[in-house]
Amino acid sequence: MGAVSTDEQPTERAVERVPKQDRSRATRQRLLQAAVACLAEHGWAGSTVAVVAERAGVSRGAAQHHFRTREDLFTAAVEYVAEERSTALRALFPEGATDRRSVVSALVDLYTGPLFRAALHLWVAAGDEAQLRPRVTELEARVGRETHRIAVDLLGADESRPGVRETVQGLLDMARGLGLANLLTDDRGRRERVVAQWALILDGVLTD
Repeated sequence: MGAVSTDEQPTERAVERVPKQDRSRATRQRLLQAAVACLAEHGWAGSTVAVVAERAGVSRGAAQHHFRTREDLFTAAVEYVAEERSTALRALFPEGATDRRSVVSALVDLYTGPLFRAALHLWVAAGDEAQLRPRVTELEARVGRETHRIAVDLLGADESRPGVRETVQGLLDMARGLGLANLLTDDRGRRERVVAQWALILDGVLTD
């Protein structure tokens, strides 16, 4: 009987841990989402751990349990949403994309939402925060590489051909510029015309 009891105890403890782990993951996700929203709305100066914790509906202690420093919280938050947006972008074209204009439009959308606004605040803060700068620089490089890979895949671009890589990067630079302009005014009509023109450019460069 004693041997049976010993075998059963780890299983029971594992079952008991599952709900706690789920709650922990849910709390972490709420904190990340709240951090991005706060950064987009209030900027770096107005986005403290206490403000984020209140928005997420958790205690400050719980927030600091998941993220030891403010820098940990915000770099993780922007990375989390960037990954979510990359997943969402790929999901838009599960069978691959044949309409380049739709791909260009989807890429531009990456830079006109709350993620880009939050990331911009983080970049500005990194210019003044020595501890934050290397982490944001590394994050931006990683997200940039992932976005470039997604763009290449969706556009069916052959980067072994001269000028193709530069054209794809130019597309992403253009999208970032439209995102910056969108911070001041929502000029959808102009943006749609630019998207249409870039789709034509890509057809000329990428089509054999």
